[in-house]
Amino acid sequence: MFDKLSARLSAVVEGLRGRGRLTEENIGDTLRQVRMALLEADVALPVVKEFIDAVKARAIGLDIHKSLTPGQALVRVIHEELVRVMGEGVRPINLRTQPPAIILLAGLQGAGKTTTAAKIALWLRERERKRVLLVSTDVRRPAAMLQLERLGQQLGIDVAAASPTETPLAIAARAVAEARRGVYDALLVDTAGRLHVDDEMMDEVRELAASLQPIETLFVVDSMAGQDAVNAARAFGAALDLTGIVLTKADGDARGGAALSVRRVTGQPILFVGVGEKPEALEAFQPERMASRILGMGDVLSLVEEVTRKVDREEAEKLARKVAKGKDFDLDDLLGQLRQLEGMGGVAALLDKLPAQLAAKAGSLPQGNERDIRRQIAIICSMTPGERRYPKTIDGSRRRRIAAGSGTQVADVNRLLKNFLQMQKMMKGMGKGGLGRMMRSMAGRLPPGLR
Repeated sequence: MFDKLSARLSAVVEGLRGRGRLTEENIGDTLRQVRMALLEADVALPVVKEFIDAVKARAIGLDIHKSLTPGQALVRVIHEELVRVMGEGVRPINLRTQPPAIILLAGLQGAGKTTTAAKIALWLRERERKRVLLVSTDVRRPAAMLQLERLGQQLGIDVAAASPTETPLAIAARAVAEARRGVYDALLVDTAGRLHVDDEMMDEVRELAASLQPIETLFVVDSMAGQDAVNAARAFGAALDLTGIVLTKADGDARGGAALSVRRVTGQPILFVGVGEKPEALEAFQPERMASRILGMGDVLSLVEEVTRKVDREEAEKLARKVAKGKDFDLDDLLGQLRQLEGMGGVAALLDKLPAQLAAKAGSLPQGNERDIRRQIAIICSMTPGERRYPKTIDGSRRRRIAAGSGTQVADVNRLLKNFLQMQKMMKGMGKGGLGRMMRSMAGRLPPGLR
């Protein structure tokens, strides 16, 4: 998100180089461009005005520390204000009640409520070690009930029975009774959505909330909705006692204004951010990290946490020992790396968390989305064990056989082998002390505290 804002900020702060202080004159143009970038990102006008005024008040006349340039000092002020705007009241999800803790999800159709319900259930089970029950009260869209049921089966999470012939109140009441009998820690209630806010929908969700008395009432909003998200937030905020926000599709080509605007309009904190389609692609909202990503500083801490959680340490250590001994990196090694990369959402998902300078350098390496990674895995799996160990034996006829076996083109096989040779060469360099030189060269580009 906020790609335009990140790019524009990187360019405009260059004009502040060599200045000893930040004055109203030399930051005026910068803040005008920041204002335009925020408006283009669909941030609500009152929020933009408040944000720019706060940055200006803090920045003008600010004494610049000798280790910072004026541009860096301004970015620091903007970063701190972004954290303030997005981060007021941010807290963990509240489960402090007699079980089951009822969590009600509300929002417009298409915002991703059903998928988000499953993601939060998985998050609670994996991170908080809670037993969770899911239920859908969307009687107008029977496919939502089926979708939640299938997601529950896929993730191994229980889903309460529901039928479109029942009323939402009846479904919810039975789910609460089942959650109590089953000694579940939490009950997640998915509600019906609409393309537009209407009185009937609001009455229905208001009745559900009054009956269930949920400890959390979460407004699920699409990051790409723009000003529609702000309008919907006002309507839901007036109808319900919202306690938090879940921002979905934050990995998409979003302008990102919802992250700033919805927090201000509802007065409630962002608790979760959806960063992909997979069930595990949900993050607890961290305003400092989001602000860093907005300003092109990356989110290295989240990247480290994700890698620590998902990478097979035993396999990584085995590969490290192999490289250190100067042994050739082969296609079996590449297959293992691709499978782990697939589990983390592909190269693009990792680059999104790197600082802009490092991401630009990494951008020159072979890349691909999840579909590309699956294609490369299929190609390697179509090779014989001998071909994986000794890729130089793969001649033209073998390439045609591998392409046919993997359902790809010979050009795809050629591209993978070319990328593999580049990686093999890089691995050899690491085995000869190149890793230390590479880390030293990167140190100056990493955020403070990670150098």
